[in-house]
Amino acid sequence: MKRFLLFAAGLLVAGSALAQATSTGSGQGYPSKPIKFLVPFTAGSGTDLIARSIADTMSKSMGQPIVIENKPGAGGTIAAGQVAKGEADGYTVLVHSSGHALNPAIYSTIGYDTLKDLTGITPLAALPNVLVVNPARGWKSVADLVAAAKAKPGQLNYASAGVGSATHLNAEKFRLQAGIEALHVPYKGTPEAMTNVIGGSNDWFFAPLASALPLVKDGKLQALAVSTPSRSPALPQVPTTVEAGVAGSDYTFWVGMIVASNTPATVVKRLHEEALKAMASPEVKERMNKLGAEPFPLSVEAFNAFIKTEVDAAARIAKAAGLKGQ
Repeated sequence: MKRFLLFAAGLLVAGSALAQATSTGSGQGYPSKPIKFLVPFTAGSGTDLIARSIADTMSKSMGQPIVIENKPGAGGTIAAGQVAKGEADGYTVLVHSSGHALNPAIYSTIGYDTLKDLTGITPLAALPNVLVVNPARGWKSVADLVAAAKAKPGQLNYASAGVGSATHLNAEKFRLQAGIEALHVPYKGTPEAMTNVIGGSNDWFFAPLASALPLVKDGKLQALAVSTPSRSPALPQVPTTVEAGVAGSDYTFWVGMIVASNTPATVVKRLHEEALKAMASPEVKERMNKLGAEPFPLSVEAFNAFIKTEVDAAARIAKAAGLKGQ
Protein backbone atom coordinates (compact mmCIF):
# COMPACT_ATOMS: atom_id res chain seq x y z
CA MET A 1 0.00 0.00 0.00
CA LYS A 2 2.76 2.47 0.98
CA ARG A 3 4.63 1.83 -2.27
CA PHE A 4 1.46 2.51 -4.24
CA LEU A 5 0.75 5.75 -2.38
CA LEU A 6 4.31 7.00 -2.84
CA PHE A 7 4.11 6.28 -6.54
CA ALA A 8 0.80 8.11 -6.89
CA ALA A 9 1.91 11.08 -4.81
CA GLY A 10 4.97 11.54 -7.02
CA LEU A 11 2.98 11.99 -10.21
CA LEU A 12 3.49 15.33 -11.95
CA VAL A 13 1.84 16.94 -14.95
CA ALA A 14 2.29 20.14 -16.87
CA GLY A 15 0.68 23.22 -15.37
CA SER A 16 -1.79 23.36 -18.25
CA ALA A 17 -3.61 20.23 -17.07
CA LEU A 18 -5.86 22.01 -14.61
CA ALA A 19 -6.57 24.82 -17.07
CA GLN A 20 -7.68 22.25 -19.63
CA ALA A 21 -9.76 20.38 -17.08
CA THR A 22 -11.70 23.37 -15.73
CA SER A 23 -13.38 26.41 -17.15
CA THR A 24 -12.89 30.03 -16.22
CA GLY A 25 -16.39 30.38 -14.80
CA SER A 26 -16.54 32.15 -11.47
CA GLY A 27 -18.41 29.65 -9.31
CA GLN A 28 -18.82 32.43 -6.76
CA GLY A 29 -21.18 31.69 -3.89
CA TYR A 30 -20.62 27.94 -4.17
CA PRO A 31 -22.21 26.02 -2.60
CA SER A 32 -25.59 27.69 -2.27
CA LYS A 33 -27.70 24.51 -2.35
CA PRO A 34 -27.34 20.80 -1.51
CA ILE A 35 -24.60 18.78 -3.23
CA LYS A 36 -25.17 15.29 -4.58
CA PHE A 37 -22.56 12.52 -4.44
CA LEU A 38 -23.49 10.21 -7.30
CA VAL A 39 -22.19 6.69 -6.53
CA PRO A 40 -22.28 4.25 -9.48
CA PHE A 41 -22.63 1.15 -7.30
CA THR A 42 -25.15 -0.17 -4.80
CA ALA A 43 -25.42 0.84 -1.16
CA GLY A 44 -22.95 -1.17 0.91
CA SER A 45 -20.36 -1.36 -1.84
CA GLY A 46 -16.81 -0.23 -1.09
CA THR A 47 -17.25 2.95 -3.11
CA ASP A 48 -20.51 3.74 -1.34
CA LEU A 49 -18.98 3.23 2.11
CA ILE A 50 -16.06 5.54 1.34
CA ALA A 51 -18.41 8.21 -0.02
CA ARG A 52 -20.52 8.05 3.13
CA SER A 53 -17.45 8.13 5.39
CA ILE A 54 -16.52 11.61 4.18
CA ALA A 55 -19.84 13.18 3.14
CA ASP A 56 -21.05 14.23 6.59
CA THR A 57 -17.77 15.92 7.52
CA MET A 58 -17.62 17.80 4.20
CA SER A 59 -21.27 18.79 4.55
CA LYS A 60 -20.71 20.38 7.95
CA SER A 61 -17.70 22.31 6.71
CA MET A 62 -19.37 23.51 3.49
CA GLY A 63 -22.65 24.47 5.14
CA GLN A 64 -24.84 22.47 2.76
CA PRO A 65 -26.29 18.94 2.86
CA ILE A 66 -24.49 16.28 0.83
CA VAL A 67 -26.91 13.65 -0.44
CA ILE A 68 -25.72 10.20 -1.52
CA GLU A 69 -27.47 8.83 -4.59
CA ASN A 70 -26.68 5.29 -5.76
CA LYS A 71 -27.00 4.75 -9.50
CA PRO A 72 -25.52 1.36 -10.38
CA GLY A 73 -25.24 -0.13 -13.84
CA ALA A 74 -22.88 -0.76 -16.73
CA GLY A 75 -19.74 -0.71 -14.61
CA GLY A 76 -20.39 2.85 -13.48
CA THR A 77 -20.72 4.33 -16.96
CA ILE A 78 -24.35 5.36 -16.48
CA ALA A 79 -23.52 7.55 -13.50
CA ALA A 80 -20.28 8.80 -15.06
CA GLY A 81 -22.11 9.75 -18.23
CA GLN A 82 -24.71 11.66 -16.24
CA VAL A 83 -21.97 13.75 -14.62
CA ALA A 84 -19.98 14.19 -17.84
CA LYS A 85 -23.00 15.48 -19.76
CA GLY A 86 -24.78 17.24 -16.89
CA GLU A 87 -24.52 20.71 -15.43
CA ALA A 88 -20.86 21.55 -14.77
CA ASP A 89 -21.55 23.43 -11.56
CA GLY A 90 -20.13 21.15 -8.86
CA TYR A 91 -23.51 20.21 -7.43
CA THR A 92 -23.33 16.65 -8.79
CA VAL A 93 -20.05 14.95 -7.89
CA LEU A 94 -19.21 11.49 -9.14
CA VAL A 95 -17.64 9.30 -6.44
CA HIS A 96 -16.20 6.45 -8.49
CA SER A 97 -13.72 3.64 -8.03
CA SER A 98 -10.68 2.51 -9.99
CA GLY A 99 -13.08 0.71 -12.34
CA HIS A 100 -13.52 4.16 -13.89
CA ALA A 101 -10.20 3.55 -15.66
CA LEU A 102 -11.31 0.23 -17.16
CA ASN A 103 -14.58 1.39 -18.72
CA PRO A 104 -13.17 2.97 -21.90
CA ALA A 105 -11.22 -0.21 -22.62
CA ILE A 106 -14.14 -2.62 -22.49
CA TYR A 107 -17.25 -0.68 -23.46
CA SER A 108 -17.43 0.07 -27.16
CA THR A 109 -19.75 3.05 -26.58
CA ILE A 110 -20.00 4.90 -23.27
CA GLY A 111 -21.13 8.29 -24.54
CA TYR A 112 -18.34 10.34 -22.99
CA ASP A 113 -14.57 10.64 -23.04
CA THR A 114 -13.09 9.52 -19.73
CA LEU A 115 -10.10 11.84 -19.93
CA LYS A 116 -11.60 14.84 -21.73
CA ASP A 117 -15.15 15.09 -20.34
CA LEU A 118 -14.35 14.44 -16.67
CA THR A 119 -11.75 15.78 -14.28
CA GLY A 120 -10.63 14.34 -10.98
CA ILE A 121 -10.83 16.35 -7.76
CA THR A 122 -8.82 13.99 -5.55
CA PRO A 123 -8.72 10.33 -4.60
CA LEU A 124 -10.41 9.82 -1.24
CA ALA A 125 -9.06 6.45 -0.21
CA ALA A 126 -6.89 3.54 -1.22
CA LEU A 127 -7.76 0.11 0.10
CA PRO A 128 -7.23 -3.54 -0.69
CA ASN A 129 -9.61 -5.87 -2.35
CA VAL A 130 -9.63 -9.17 -0.49
CA LEU A 131 -9.90 -12.53 -2.24
CA VAL A 132 -12.75 -14.29 -0.45
CA VAL A 133 -14.28 -17.73 -0.78
CA ASN A 134 -16.93 -19.75 1.00
CA PRO A 135 -15.27 -21.50 3.98
CA ALA A 136 -17.13 -24.67 3.00
CA ARG A 137 -14.99 -24.92 -0.14
CA GLY A 138 -12.10 -25.99 2.06
CA TRP A 139 -9.58 -23.75 0.32
CA LYS A 140 -7.14 -22.43 2.90
CA SER A 141 -4.77 -20.62 0.56
CA VAL A 142 -4.42 -19.04 -2.85
CA ALA A 143 -2.49 -22.13 -3.91
CA ASP A 144 -5.54 -24.27 -3.08
CA LEU A 145 -7.78 -22.08 -5.23
CA VAL A 146 -5.35 -22.00 -8.14
CA ALA A 147 -4.91 -25.77 -7.98
CA ALA A 148 -8.68 -26.29 -8.02
CA ALA A 149 -9.06 -23.96 -11.01
CA LYS A 150 -6.28 -25.68 -12.95
CA ALA A 151 -7.78 -29.09 -12.20
CA LYS A 152 -11.08 -27.97 -13.77
CA PRO A 153 -10.22 -25.37 -16.44
CA GLY A 154 -13.10 -22.94 -17.01
CA GLN A 155 -15.42 -24.68 -14.54
CA LEU A 156 -14.89 -22.39 -11.57
CA ASN A 157 -16.53 -18.98 -11.57
CA TYR A 158 -15.85 -15.66 -9.92
CA ALA A 159 -18.22 -12.88 -8.95
CA SER A 160 -17.76 -9.16 -9.53
CA ALA A 161 -19.62 -5.96 -8.73
CA GLY A 162 -20.31 -5.57 -12.45
CA VAL A 163 -18.63 -5.63 -15.83
CA GLY A 164 -15.95 -2.94 -15.81
CA SER A 165 -15.85 -2.58 -12.04
CA ALA A 166 -12.63 -2.53 -10.05
CA THR A 167 -13.49 -5.97 -8.69
CA HIS A 168 -13.73 -7.25 -12.26
CA LEU A 169 -10.37 -5.76 -13.29
CA ASN A 170 -8.68 -7.09 -10.14
CA ALA A 171 -9.98 -10.60 -10.78
CA GLU A 172 -8.89 -10.57 -14.40
CA LYS A 173 -5.39 -9.40 -13.51
CA PHE A 174 -5.14 -12.16 -10.91
CA ARG A 175 -6.54 -14.78 -13.29
CA LEU A 176 -4.08 -13.87 -16.04
CA GLN A 177 -1.09 -13.87 -13.70
CA ALA A 178 -2.15 -17.15 -12.09
CA GLY A 179 -2.66 -18.76 -15.50
CA ILE A 180 -6.17 -20.02 -14.81
CA GLU A 181 -9.48 -19.99 -16.66
CA ALA A 182 -12.70 -19.06 -14.89
CA LEU A 183 -16.19 -17.82 -15.72
CA HIS A 184 -17.06 -14.23 -14.85
CA VAL A 185 -20.42 -13.69 -13.12
CA PRO A 186 -21.20 -9.95 -12.79
CA TYR A 187 -23.68 -8.46 -10.33
CA LYS A 188 -25.06 -4.97 -9.76
CA GLY A 189 -22.89 -4.44 -6.70
CA THR A 190 -20.63 -5.86 -4.03
CA PRO A 191 -23.35 -6.96 -1.54
CA GLU A 192 -24.99 -9.20 -4.16
CA ALA A 193 -21.66 -10.70 -5.16
CA MET A 194 -20.69 -11.48 -1.57
CA THR A 195 -24.13 -12.97 -0.88
CA ASN A 196 -23.72 -15.38 -3.76
CA VAL A 197 -20.23 -16.41 -2.67
CA ILE A 198 -21.61 -17.10 0.82
CA GLY A 199 -24.53 -18.97 -0.75
CA GLY A 200 -22.19 -21.15 -2.78
CA SER A 201 -23.23 -20.20 -6.31
CA ASN A 202 -19.92 -18.42 -6.95
CA ASP A 203 -16.47 -19.71 -6.11
CA TRP A 204 -14.52 -16.53 -5.36
CA PHE A 205 -14.64 -12.75 -5.36
CA PHE A 206 -12.17 -9.88 -4.97
CA ALA A 207 -14.31 -7.87 -2.56
CA PRO A 208 -13.47 -4.35 -1.36
CA LEU A 209 -12.12 -4.82 2.14
CA ALA A 210 -14.44 -2.09 3.41
CA SER A 211 -17.42 -4.29 2.54
CA ALA A 212 -16.01 -7.74 3.26
CA LEU A 213 -14.25 -7.17 6.58
CA PRO A 214 -17.27 -7.76 8.88
CA LEU A 215 -18.15 -10.99 7.06
CA VAL A 216 -14.56 -12.21 7.22
CA LYS A 217 -14.43 -11.51 10.95
CA ASP A 218 -17.75 -13.34 11.42
CA GLY A 219 -16.40 -16.39 9.58
CA LYS A 220 -18.95 -16.19 6.78
CA LEU A 221 -16.20 -15.57 4.23
CA GLN A 222 -12.69 -17.01 4.11
CA ALA A 223 -10.00 -14.44 3.23
CA LEU A 224 -7.21 -16.00 1.17
CA ALA A 225 -5.21 -12.88 0.23
CA VAL A 226 -5.32 -9.12 -0.17
CA SER A 227 -4.67 -7.50 -3.52
CA THR A 228 -2.32 -4.67 -2.50
CA PRO A 229 1.50 -4.76 -2.66
CA SER A 230 1.69 -4.89 1.16
CA ARG A 231 -0.51 -6.51 3.79
CA SER A 232 -3.48 -4.69 5.27
CA PRO A 233 -3.28 -3.67 8.94
CA ALA A 234 -6.94 -4.70 9.15
CA LEU A 235 -6.02 -8.31 8.24
CA PRO A 236 -2.34 -8.60 9.12
CA GLN A 237 -2.39 -12.40 9.08
CA VAL A 238 -3.63 -12.53 5.48
CA PRO A 239 -0.89 -12.54 2.80
CA THR A 240 -0.87 -10.50 -0.38
CA THR A 241 -1.58 -12.32 -3.63
CA VAL A 242 2.08 -11.82 -4.58
CA GLU A 243 3.24 -13.31 -1.26
CA ALA A 244 0.85 -16.17 -1.94
CA GLY A 245 2.72 -17.02 -5.12
CA VAL A 246 1.01 -15.08 -7.93
CA ALA A 247 3.68 -12.67 -9.17
CA GLY A 248 2.50 -9.41 -10.75
CA SER A 249 -1.06 -9.78 -9.44
CA ASP A 250 -1.09 -6.80 -7.05
CA TYR A 251 -3.91 -4.29 -7.46
CA THR A 252 -5.03 -1.33 -5.36
CA PHE A 253 -8.68 -0.32 -5.23
CA TRP A 254 -9.10 3.46 -5.04
CA VAL A 255 -12.11 5.72 -4.70
CA GLY A 256 -12.09 9.32 -5.90
CA MET A 257 -14.17 12.44 -6.51
CA ILE A 258 -14.75 13.46 -10.14
CA VAL A 259 -16.70 16.29 -11.83
CA ALA A 260 -17.46 17.48 -15.35
CA SER A 261 -14.36 18.86 -17.04
CA ASN A 262 -15.71 22.39 -17.55
CA THR A 263 -16.62 22.91 -13.90
CA PRO A 264 -15.44 26.37 -12.76
CA ALA A 265 -11.91 26.33 -11.41
CA THR A 266 -13.02 27.97 -8.17
CA VAL A 267 -15.51 25.16 -7.57
CA VAL A 268 -12.89 22.50 -8.30
CA LYS A 269 -10.55 24.24 -5.86
CA ARG A 270 -13.22 24.42 -3.14
CA LEU A 271 -14.16 20.77 -3.48
CA HIS A 272 -10.50 19.76 -3.44
CA GLU A 273 -9.73 21.82 -0.33
CA GLU A 274 -12.80 20.55 1.52
CA ALA A 275 -12.08 16.92 0.64
CA LEU A 276 -8.48 17.17 1.84
CA LYS A 277 -9.59 18.93 5.02
CA ALA A 278 -12.11 16.17 5.71
CA MET A 279 -9.55 13.42 5.04
CA ALA A 280 -7.23 15.01 7.60
CA SER A 281 -9.93 15.14 10.28
CA PRO A 282 -9.81 12.64 13.16
CA GLU A 283 -13.38 11.45 12.56
CA VAL A 284 -12.81 10.58 8.90
CA LYS A 285 -9.47 8.93 9.68
CA GLU A 286 -11.25 6.78 12.26
CA ARG A 287 -13.99 5.84 9.80
CA MET A 288 -11.42 4.98 7.13
CA ASN A 289 -9.43 2.90 9.57
CA LYS A 290 -12.51 0.84 10.46
CA LEU A 291 -13.01 0.19 6.74
CA GLY A 292 -9.42 -0.90 6.26
CA ALA A 293 -8.82 2.15 4.06
CA GLU A 294 -6.19 4.86 3.97
CA PRO A 295 -6.89 8.51 3.07
CA PHE A 296 -5.34 9.17 -0.34
CA PRO A 297 -5.01 12.93 -0.95
CA LEU A 298 -3.53 14.15 -4.22
CA SER A 299 -3.53 17.48 -6.00
CA VAL A 300 -5.96 17.93 -8.89
CA GLU A 301 -3.09 17.78 -11.35
CA ALA A 302 -1.56 14.64 -9.84
CA PHE A 303 -4.90 12.86 -9.68
CA ASN A 304 -5.65 13.49 -13.33
CA ALA A 305 -2.19 12.28 -14.31
CA PHE A 306 -2.77 9.22 -12.16
CA ILE A 307 -6.12 8.52 -13.86
CA LYS A 308 -4.31 8.60 -17.22
CA THR A 309 -1.78 6.00 -16.06
CA GLU A 310 -4.63 3.86 -14.70
CA VAL A 311 -6.54 4.06 -18.00
CA ASP A 312 -3.44 2.92 -19.90
CA ALA A 313 -2.75 0.06 -17.48
CA ALA A 314 -6.40 -1.09 -17.54
CA ALA A 315 -6.37 -1.10 -21.34
CA ARG A 316 -3.39 -3.47 -21.34
CA ILE A 317 -5.10 -5.87 -18.93
CA ALA A 318 -8.37 -5.72 -20.87
CA LYS A 319 -6.57 -6.53 -24.12
CA ALA A 320 -4.71 -9.45 -22.57
CA ALA A 321 -7.96 -10.80 -21.08
CA GLY A 322 -9.98 -10.27 -24.25
CA LEU A 323 -12.49 -7.98 -22.57
CA LYS A 324 -12.96 -5.46 -25.39
CA GLY A 325 -16.43 -4.86 -26.79
CA GLN A 326 -18.74 -5.51 -23.86
